[in-house]
Amino acid sequence: MKRVLASLLFICTPACAFAADYPVKPIRIVAPFPPGGSVDLVARLVSADVGKVLGQQIIIDNRSGATGMIGTEIAKNSPPDGYTLLINTLPFVTNQFAYAKTPYDPVNDFAPVSLLASVASVLVSHPALPVSSMKELIALARAKPNAITYGTAGAGSNPHIAGELLNNLAKIKLLPVHYKGGGPATIATLSGETQLYFVNAIPEALPHLQAKRLKALGITDTKRNPSAPQIPTMAEAGLPGYEFVTWQILAAPKATPAPIVATLNEKIRAVLKAPEATKRWQDRGLDVIASTPDEAAAHLAREIKKWGAIFKAQGIRSE
Repeated sequence: MKRVLASLLFICTPACAFAADYPVKPIRIVAPFPPGGSVDLVARLVSADVGKVLGQQIIIDNRSGATGMIGTEIAKNSPPDGYTLLINTLPFVTNQFAYAKTPYDPVNDFAPVSLLASVASVLVSHPALPVSSMKELIALARAKPNAITYGTAGAGSNPHIAGELLNNLAKIKLLPVHYKGGGPATIATLSGETQLYFVNAIPEALPHLQAKRLKALGITDTKRNPSAPQIPTMAEAGLPGYEFVTWQILAAPKATPAPIVATLNEKIRAVLKAPEATKRWQDRGLDVIASTPDEAAAHLAREIKKWGAIFKAQGIRSE
């Protein structure tokens, strides 16, 4: 028995000692979407808030493409030493249903660190589209199937899924136009290249709404958002039952030592649950969660089950 305990201690000691010193150099967070979207926003908030307490710089590495799969694969194949992490959102679990083949498994290839935050979107339209409410949009879309376009951040991205849910519930046919990220998709709607877009993080849309460069049709949550209380929910605006609230998760390559994951989680939860940080995130349309790793893992399992059924029922596939 003593020899067994000694062996276990021998095995554990390098990892434990390594974790005790962690971090000793800058940390990279791979954001698998372009700058300007909600994932990039959350990554930069985490970098600013958590980097201070860790005592190291956190570098955001935007590796976009293939609805997040390129950056996610890069993170998966990085050394499991706590110095490369991944931040991701809904496509992290839904890509497996949208594509015939994905280069990673969200459960078996990653160790969840924390579910960071949730965020509702706002459906906006270009001023030239002759609608001012969801009821008017639905009526126009039914009269003109596939004539109204909506921008997405890529096939299978959050805005794409939000639009397909709208099509399904309203019994309409809006036409998706896929862009390489949320930033380009927003610009497309602002310019009139597309007519609709689901903006993730409501405060991002507010300057454009105030300047009357966009019109707000509805928020995708079941309740109004404190940052924009004047915008009705989709249900209030004429589409009962519509709800689309997404999330951001921080994860590490699967073999990352548990003590490092625990250290990261402890710092994240302490920082993000502080009142000043929570308010700073809420001002940007984000509701802080800051979960434990186990809670994050349970959330992923629920999302995989939920969206697997929805993608199958609605036939959502990448193009």
